[in-house]
Amino acid sequence: MASFLKLRWISKSFSTLSSTPLRICVVGSGPAGFYTAEKLLKAHGSVEVDIIDRLPTPFGLVRSGVAPDHPETKIVTNQFSRVAQNERCSFIGNVSVGSSITLPELREMYNGVVLAYGAESDRSLSIPGEELADIYAAREFVWWYNGHPDCRNLAPDLKSSDTAVILGQGNVALDVARILLRPTAELARTDIASHALAALEESTIRKVYLVGRRGPVQAACTAKELREILGIKDLVIHIKQADLVTTPADEIEMKNNRIRRRVYELLSKVVTTGHAPVPGQRELHFVFFHKPDRFLESDDRSGRLGSVRLEKTTLKGDESMKQVAVGTGVYEDISCGLALKSIGYKSVAIDGLPFDNYKGIVPNLGGRVLANASQGDMQYETGLYVCGWLKRGPTGIIATNLYCAEETIACISDDINKGVLSFKSIKPGRKGLLELLDSRNTRVVPFDAWEKIDLEEKRLGNLKNKPREKLATWEELLKIPGE
Repeated sequence: MASFLKLRWISKSFSTLSSTPLRICVVGSGPAGFYTAEKLLKAHGSVEVDIIDRLPTPFGLVRSGVAPDHPETKIVTNQFSRVAQNERCSFIGNVSVGSSITLPELREMYNGVVLAYGAESDRSLSIPGEELADIYAAREFVWWYNGHPDCRNLAPDLKSSDTAVILGQGNVALDVARILLRPTAELARTDIASHALAALEESTIRKVYLVGRRGPVQAACTAKELREILGIKDLVIHIKQADLVTTPADEIEMKNNRIRRRVYELLSKVVTTGHAPVPGQRELHFVFFHKPDRFLESDDRSGRLGSVRLEKTTLKGDESMKQVAVGTGVYEDISCGLALKSIGYKSVAIDGLPFDNYKGIVPNLGGRVLANASQGDMQYETGLYVCGWLKRGPTGIIATNLYCAEETIACISDDINKGVLSFKSIKPGRKGLLELLDSRNTRVVPFDAWEKIDLEEKRLGNLKNKPREKLATWEELLKIPGE
């Protein structure tokens, strides 16, 4: 299979290229990777770009992270598809750096390598009981309902309790809360994975607690996301009036940050319009000024989650500094059957790559990878660059990666102009990569194979009045391109 694809790709005509094109490999096909490729192709007419990804499917978090009820956010995949169809660009899926090929091998084959593989792990709370069943990272839950093949068999228990606790109050936390609380008849019209929809249709969860260490002024969500969850039909919102009392420091924060003021105003309006729930009605509880202390085991289900113990916090700090939450020694327990930790994604290191484990990023300056940042000598890894969450941490929206890519491309362009990256240095690039993968019997998935997957998902979705029915197992995803 790989040999066939290799020959087909090598036969592409590159009439616009010089006889020795500069060959760049982008690792990761999410927004950071595609924006990097797009800007490289526009800035340099004699550059050839290959985008590789460990999944058979492109688009990264646009496919596996954006909520199924946010189709407008996914329109950017049309733009990315045009990049992949450029004659100087290729998408090569099902290639994992570290197992299919090493980073040193990639660097030998290409003039430059841009790492944009994002954050596929999670921060830990490091509190007692975190190993109990029924506790998941929000990322895992998101991947589960979005049909990511790594989490197809997650199978969260949504039927043993009526309560879920979400630790965190950012946009991802609001996403998972909304999926748990939104009527499944509405979700059925989205591209949510069928296995997740079936589980949600049988879910007994009626109460979701969103827990934040600080107050409503410091809530990490945006007004748009908050407005959306507050607008769920027949949902009862609970916020303690006392939590909405602001301090002079809070007022300064809101004066300096329009988004925080708007979020606070939305939450304040909810309190005045709230009403008592009727039996079986779905409820969303905002719990401010509390932090997780430990997870407690169920009394009647060994090894399973029974409740979350929270410690009440208070804010320390004044108008001139960030207010931080500190514990007060007062505790309370919330009984629940599901806990989701939405406390931040974390990038993972690969062999041969400098990595800052504390910050969870590759040490870099403007996108150039630093060889040894701890020594402060600013020595760069020649031809090695970084973009996206791996560069700056898991922050921002999809469009943030556009500006992030521009900064990294400026570094690459500067290195081309200075001769650090030279057209005189002939590298095998795509041809060498495909030959090596073929020798290792790695089954690669090019973009036209992804297009077959795309068509099949849309065909299956049409049968159910959905935009698409995602193929959610590795077997399914690798079967379609070979048919």
